[in-house]
Amino acid sequence: MMMRTQSHPESPKIGRRRLAGFTLIELLVVVVIIGLLAGLVAPRYFGQVGKSNVNIARAQIDSLGKALDAYRLDVGNYPTTEQGLAALITKPDGVDRWQGPYLQKQVPMDPWSRPYRYKAPGDHGDYDLSSYGADGQPGGTGENVDVNSWENFSNGKAQ
Repeated sequence: MMMRTQSHPESPKIGRRRLAGFTLIELLVVVVIIGLLAGLVAPRYFGQVGKSNVNIARAQIDSLGKALDAYRLDVGNYPTTEQGLAALITKPDGVDRWQGPYLQKQVPMDPWSRPYRYKAPGDHGDYDLSSYGADGQPGGTGENVDVNSWENFSNGKAQ
């Protein structure tokens, strides 16, 4: 008696092809899922980057304010607008009691690669020190917000 073997519904040729890779539909589904996740995560991530630049500007203004206070204690007044923040690094002409430098490094640029704005005497105190934010224009919200020495920061210091 001869035994007859039944053929498997999937031939070996088809089975090997299925194991070899993904179908176009499967790849499209994965791409759509990745796109949706990126659309949800990216705005939150980039919003945090902007907030961190504002926080860096606040910390730098606070640090520059402390250096300006040390300068005033030694010299008797804050550097003039003309002398600027450079007076924290190099001795200005005509200043006798200068004990600097008052910063360990050069005067930093703001996080958006622009110089901080310094005015003494200031409109809001003995001096005004500010950054106009990402857009470089007065006013703004979010990453474009102005960071000013005379405003309250999270650590409570105000000028």
